[in-house]
Amino acid sequence: MKKIVILGSTGSIGKTLLKILQENKKFFKIELLTARRNHNELLKQAKKFNVKNVILTDPKIFTLHKNKFERNKIRIFNNYLNINKILTTKVDYVMSSIVGIDGLLPTTSLIKHTKNIAIANKESIICGWNLIKKLLKNHKTNFMPVDSEHFSIWHALNKKLKTNDVKKIYLTASGGPLLNVNLDKFNKINIKQVLKHPNWKMGKKISVDSSTMMNKVFEIIEAKKIFNASYKKLEILIHPDSYIHAIVEFKNKMISIIGHNTTMEIPIYNTLYEKNNLNKNNYQLDLKKLNNLSLTKVDLKKFPLVKILNELPEKDSLFETVLVAANDELVNLYLEKKIKYNDISSKLKKIIKINEVKSMKNKYPKTISDILKVNSFVRSLVQNMII
Repeated sequence: MKKIVILGSTGSIGKTLLKILQENKKFFKIELLTARRNHNELLKQAKKFNVKNVILTDPKIFTLHKNKFERNKIRIFNNYLNINKILTTKVDYVMSSIVGIDGLLPTTSLIKHTKNIAIANKESIICGWNLIKKLLKNHKTNFMPVDSEHFSIWHALNKKLKTNDVKKIYLTASGGPLLNVNLDKFNKINIKQVLKHPNWKMGKKISVDSSTMMNKVFEIIEAKKIFNASYKKLEILIHPDSYIHAIVEFKNKMISIIGHNTTMEIPIYNTLYEKNNLNKNNYQLDLKKLNNLSLTKVDLKKFPLVKILNELPEKDSLFETVLVAANDELVNLYLEKKIKYNDISSKLKKIIKINEVKSMKNKYPKTISDILKVNSFVRSLVQNMII
């Protein structure tokens, strides 16, 4: 019986994983589920899967609803400092799917407690991959990427993280909801349009990132770090159908094209099971899509944030944290209707030109504290700029 931990179980990745576990419930024991605020869903999940330990990190929500869990004989904690109390032996599998920079500390805290960790929290990889990599090695923990693009690259590389034989890696992007909108109409874009992704069901924040293609900038950074590839080896291609997720061109002239249906069930399932036998009739080969493949270069006038990739240093730095924090804050301000859509890209470009921010390119993230300090500094910078 495999022992499982799910960080961020009430989000879309966590729910998808639980759906997969439900199909073979008797083979798994969930040791811990966590959430930030969604206490109702967390309790429902804990009761359904007979989970005895949960973490609810929002202090107010924890205080208000603690008794509800305890009445159901579920131990509830309010932070990740209690991990040693909860997990006394190594579990088999951890899914890290907490959204945002908040996922960094939990992800690094769980590595020593598991044999395998699947990471869907891109901010952890972007900001703290050097720290994660060290912990993985020290605790002999296997790492598996969950994002469909990185999972596809990993699969093409035969589940290795080395790119010695690779000439080029292409990550595909759907182009999001604004792909076919004329550039001169961007200043009149409304939030409803931005949040209507053509292929994926996603949260608001990631939907905005998809529309600006900042999500793809982040995925390139992730790929660079995970697979130890230079930025010169990585490129984005627009693929509106989202059927092909990555293309790997090898030095021996062979090309691997990895595709699957637009569902996260497939990468999640394959990180969980050693044998790849996902039995879903609706996930068969789609010949219609294969016969109509469309792959094009990115229109940099329409998606100017992609040019930020030219600003990135090859070595790990705190500048990556700057990008995560600044973009996150700007997207939040946009969703709160405090700035316009075009302000996301224009103000982000201004922020990365500030001397104090540019200096982060030469600073190495030695600790989680370093990353969190830069995160707070940049968020304050953005708020002050807007106010």
